[in-house]
Amino acid sequence: MNVKALRERAALAPRPYDAERAANAMQDMEASLAAIEDETTRRRMESLLADPDTRRLLDGIFGNSPFLTRILRVHPDWLPRLVDEPPAATLEALLARTLAAAGSQTQADLMRELRLAKAEVAILIALADITSTWNLEEVTASLTAFADAAVQASVEWLLKDAARRGQVLRPVEDTTQEGSGLAILGMGKYGSRELNYSSDIDIVVFYEPGQLPLKDGVEEGTFFVRLTQALVKILQERTEHGYVFRTDLRLRPDPGGTPVAVSLPAAEHYYESRGQNWERAAFIKARAVAGDPQAGQLFLKMLTPYIWRKNLDFAAIDDIHSMKRQIHAVGGHGTIAVAGHNVKLGRGGIREIEFFVQTQQLIAGGRDRELRGQQTCSMLDELARKNWIAPEAADELKTAYRFLRKLEHRLQMIADEQTHTLPATDEGLDHVACFLGFDSRADFAEALVGYLRCVQGHYAKLFETAPPLAEESGSLVFTGTEDDPETLETLRNLGFAQASEMSATIRAWHTGRFAATRSPRSRELLTALMPALLRALSRTSQPDTAFIRFDQFLTKLPAGVQLFSMLYSNPSLLDLIADICGTAPRLANYLAQNSAVLESVVDPNFLKMRPDREILRVSLAQSLEHARDYQDVLDFTRIWAREHRFRLGVRVLAGNADAEEAGPAYAAIAGTLVAALAPIAEEKIAERAGHVPGGSFAVVSMGKLGSEEMSAASDLDLIMLYDVADAEATSDGARPLFASQYYARVCQQLISALTAPTSEGKLYEVDMRLRPSGNSGPVATHFQSFVEYQKSEAWTWEHMALTRARVLAGPDELKTRIDAAIREALLRSRDLGKTAFDVADMRARIEREYPSENHWELKYVRGGLVDIEFVCQFLQLAHAHDHPDILKTHTRAALQAIADAGIVSATDADTLLSAVDLTLNLTQAIRICVEGVFKPEEATPGLKALLARAGNAPDFSALEAQLRESQAAVHGIFERLITAVAVS
Repeated sequence: MNVKALRERAALAPRPYDAERAANAMQDMEASLAAIEDETTRRRMESLLADPDTRRLLDGIFGNSPFLTRILRVHPDWLPRLVDEPPAATLEALLARTLAAAGSQTQADLMRELRLAKAEVAILIALADITSTWNLEEVTASLTAFADAAVQASVEWLLKDAARRGQVLRPVEDTTQEGSGLAILGMGKYGSRELNYSSDIDIVVFYEPGQLPLKDGVEEGTFFVRLTQALVKILQERTEHGYVFRTDLRLRPDPGGTPVAVSLPAAEHYYESRGQNWERAAFIKARAVAGDPQAGQLFLKMLTPYIWRKNLDFAAIDDIHSMKRQIHAVGGHGTIAVAGHNVKLGRGGIREIEFFVQTQQLIAGGRDRELRGQQTCSMLDELARKNWIAPEAADELKTAYRFLRKLEHRLQMIADEQTHTLPATDEGLDHVACFLGFDSRADFAEALVGYLRCVQGHYAKLFETAPPLAEESGSLVFTGTEDDPETLETLRNLGFAQASEMSATIRAWHTGRFAATRSPRSRELLTALMPALLRALSRTSQPDTAFIRFDQFLTKLPAGVQLFSMLYSNPSLLDLIADICGTAPRLANYLAQNSAVLESVVDPNFLKMRPDREILRVSLAQSLEHARDYQDVLDFTRIWAREHRFRLGVRVLAGNADAEEAGPAYAAIAGTLVAALAPIAEEKIAERAGHVPGGSFAVVSMGKLGSEEMSAASDLDLIMLYDVADAEATSDGARPLFASQYYARVCQQLISALTAPTSEGKLYEVDMRLRPSGNSGPVATHFQSFVEYQKSEAWTWEHMALTRARVLAGPDELKTRIDAAIREALLRSRDLGKTAFDVADMRARIEREYPSENHWELKYVRGGLVDIEFVCQFLQLAHAHDHPDILKTHTRAALQAIADAGIVSATDADTLLSAVDLTLNLTQAIRICVEGVFKPEEATPGLKALLARAGNAPDFSALEAQLRESQAAVHGIFERLITAVAVS
């Protein structure tokens, strides 16, 4: 707020709690005027003390804060610039004066200047706070700015003093913090610029060896330790002028076993090998505050992967929660109260808001840079914006936080004590209520309790209620070598038939013979999880089968602590895993090898996520930013694809995505990968062969990728087309290739990038047989050859396939020409009888190669997917010349366009549309659950129920009847529309 003078805001100052003390202090100040020698200052003081606004403002100080009263008694001449000049300008001048103290002749001079500046800053900020001139953020930023200036001035003086004494081999004027290798980090509220009124400052001191030239015989470690000790003395030693800041060095690595200044290599090794989760939380707020800024920033950058882990780290939550429990173990912190309540550490206090924010930052910040901020209120806003918390929760917590911080400041202003505890007496509470501007203790108590309960309510949802992991009645003992009879009874009561076998299996888990349970911590977590895990498995349709598959899942896990910690913190994930184990064995096998993908399910937006192509493109590009080489590209694309396909599979399993959404989504994932890898494949070939001048290429998707009807098990049908003006052109690299060879190599490189197995698996199988001339043709086809082939050589079935063609990657100009060529080939006029004959002949060939009467052979059975697609493609080829709008690559969209054009009857259109929905919805569900053809006799009740839901049927038997009826109707349409009119 732009205020010319704080006395203008006097009406907002609190009334004096002790009016008699205020009156006495005012008399003392008036009496002190005689001692002021400067006549101008004395007259200005007399004028101010005669001003009602100034007197009211001073009453608010004198009647509430003995600490601030003492300062003004000693320094009455400060009053004019404190109350009669713009506070921002006064602060700026004080900060400049503080930094200038680095030029002091002696350490005693430096200490005096810093203490006097601190006293004046204390009054200025108090006046700006109690008059609401500065908001919380401005108050804490001002306190922090002074701390920065004081620390920087002290360090600068110490380095120059070392140069004066000959310990640093640089001229005094050249000895500065920059280039010193000294890195001083502010931690906690100091690092986040949220210092409270009487804060300690938490700092850690590091140094880069070899940066500062030292005199022979001066050992580097000893030099920086002594400099740090001198810094602490300058800041916190009490003198006749007071102190600057109490200084805490305990946040350094292993404070019980390390010196107060630690070398950067030693610190780096510590955090990489021994760093603990609470230290990660502490470094969220770390900031370089003094010393060599480059050294500080480099160290923080080095720590980024340690603080912000890419994978969601739920192992951290237990440590943080246990820290909170330890805080609450301190007397008086167990319940919400007013008298004697600790507004920082107590229930509903400041620390709960900070932990609420920091824990979610640790969970999500590794994947979202925008959640790595340091300040509590701004991060509450960001968490709400990202849907981690409700906007109402953010607003309520911010309001509570600002109230509690304001209360904290008033408590500390009274006597300059680093206290957070409310008085235990009525008189003390009356004083605090008055200083905060409340009319009564009761009004204050009501407001305070409301805020504390609000905070506690939000905090409890995140931390305070442990997951219901021990709600089952009965014994669950899995120790020793023999079955526990009561445990077997408990398992049977839960619905498990093979109780003895289960008991033996669980005991085997606890032996640590598997990687997931090898560490003691993982076994402890598994023990804590066991009741909830068994209950989740018991809720599936076939508990014993679900348990067996969970055992297979567990024994394949490479590690357990991270996953078990995540499950402990998110019990709903147990239900998801149980559902997968009970219903989708294929997904369970995948999950066992890729358990990290579960992290994506924790995102509050998970079931709402429908990422479009641009979001996918940006996401993949961000993943590939960190690739150091081609092998990284292959691995990172596989990790990215794995997570996105799993997300989609879970949504299909949950009934949250049907075929109309899942098919295009799977295709979008594949298309994004192909579009990203195509130019990378070319650059890989170009490393030796260079580029073809004037040449370009495009990748065209066919089949399920082209029609955007992919499922979890789909491969990729692709063709590659290239264009170059000179057919004899060669590439311009060290090992030139003819254009045809060059683009064939690029195509093979792209296929390898998609299919090659790496440590992260492979992406897809790729089928190139739909290219011109099939397997006998070149893998990359010249554009003009493609055009001529489609005009004069392509078979009807190849044009059927072309109805699904969609250009995925390539320059826009070439993509446009390819689209035009495809459209031209499909729009030509055709003989209806001959086209029908060719389609019927192709269908007969397929039936001979893949004969089936199994209605669950959804693709090849008569009336199945092949028949639906052939009917659609036949109608497109036969009628596109007159109805070009029916050329849609997506089967359902094409059938709808055919119906809208009146090419088929409304009855046939409804039958075909219903059939394609049913068949593709069942295909999506089956492909995430089982390998190969679905076999009802081997299916669990849970899988049957899933398929009934996917088919929108009341139960599985109704679904089978519906499926048979649909297939019979489609077969009939095929016979009427195609076979009956076929003419050779």
